[in-house]
Amino acid sequence: MGHLTISNKMLDKYFGFLINLDNNSKKRLIIRLTESIETERKVNTDLSLLFGSWADDRDSDEIIKEIKDSRVDNRNLAE
Repeated sequence: MGHLTISNKMLDKYFGFLINLDNNSKKRLIIRLTESIETERKVNTDLSLLFGSWADDRDSDEIIKEIKDSRVDNRNLAE
């Protein structure tokens, strides 16, 4: 999961809301934020996992025929 960076102005807006929380809620929030920093996960940035060759034993004509045969005529569905 990527990281979200916010501006100081946005931080001030969040703080304006959070300052009104009771002390127990603030402590729980601090603990959760601290834990999220300590257990930060490494993001896999290996883009080669996102693409590759098509793995299929059929030839292109067979694949095209299957795609065309699976099409549905929406005009006939209303009848």
